[in-house]
Amino acid sequence: MNRPPRHPHTATFLLPLVALLLGGCFTLSRNAPPLRQYVLSGDTPVPANGRMAVGLRRAEVAAYLSGRAIVVRRGSNEVVPSKFHRWSEPLDEAVNRVVGSHLAGMRPVGAVEVAPWAARARHDVWVQLHLMRFEGVTDGTAVPRTHVEADWDIVNPGNGHVLIRGRSTVRDGTWRTDDYGTLVTALDAGLARVARDIATCLAGFRNDTTPPTRCGTMASAGTR
Repeated sequence: MNRPPRHPHTATFLLPLVALLLGGCFTLSRNAPPLRQYVLSGDTPVPANGRMAVGLRRAEVAAYLSGRAIVVRRGSNEVVPSKFHRWSEPLDEAVNRVVGSHLAGMRPVGAVEVAPWAARARHDVWVQLHLMRFEGVTDGTAVPRTHVEADWDIVNPGNGHVLIRGRSTVRDGTWRTDDYGTLVTALDAGLARVARDIATCLAGFRNDTTPPTRCGTMASAGTR
């Protein structure tokens, strides 16, 4: 029976390569930047001593924002999740925490409870956030900006009916493309403006369950 010829030099070549791979000496990420993680800081407000008890339901976020990567949009359609700059907590939880902390210091809000809450909890209204945009934007202009956009529903806790809907759009935050810390700070400020719009709408309620005729599609001051 004929046997295939041996190639001793092949084994001699492969052994050092295998040793390099197993030893971790052969890597494509040696010079990669370090992974950085960020949190939204929110606020530590002085309670406003308002009349309304608000339950903040779990925020819904657009699918492209649901990962941990911080997102930057280039132009109108390209979305770039960062490989090295990430949220340190789920974004829906972070957004609820921050909006809730801001609302707690704004009239007519007296107390804010963030879902999940105890079955015996009682609220005058629920607020449901739908986060549509939460990103840095680089569109060729001289100064990169941020875009925060949220739809929000004010809901009757007794029957689950939506009492009134609103929208907040904030586009005037600025940041440097090489500094994600400034981006996170600007996004944080955008959420404070969302909370202010919600509080303004709640202030128009004639009582705790009767909304104003309309809150309208609200755009925060400075939006362009």
